[in-house]
Amino acid sequence: MVIIHYRSKRKASGGRYKAHRKKRLFEAGNSPTFPTLGERKIKAVRTKGGNIKTKLVHDEFMNVTDLSTKKSFKVKITNVTDNPANKQYTRQNILTKGAIVQTEKGKARITNRPAQDGCVSGVLIS
Repeated sequence: MVIIHYRSKRKASGGRYKAHRKKRLFEAGNSPTFPTLGERKIKAVRTKGGNIKTKLVHDEFMNVTDLSTKKSFKVKITNVTDNPANKQYTRQNILTKGAIVQTEKGKARITNRPAQDGCVSGVLIS
């Protein structure tokens, strides 16, 4: 079934709207990408207007910034220790914004959206 970004079929009162047309291609969406730990893999998706989005499928390294020294490093992610978005994401090692991951330099918090940016970036936390 197609994921569609369209007006709801139901009103706030629970009644139904009359369907005035069928689905359109420009209303179509994509299934969510849940980036996990593993060897780097990127998926390119064509968007409206012929543009390309890079979606991250797996990654094992991240760009970490130490805010006290203002230096950035490329470090290996060992595992996901906490994910406030969903506790199941922690068990499945899914990388989302706000997730706390264990790295070679210590714990870090992901500050970007890996599924939409194509890379993982974060800051060290104490």
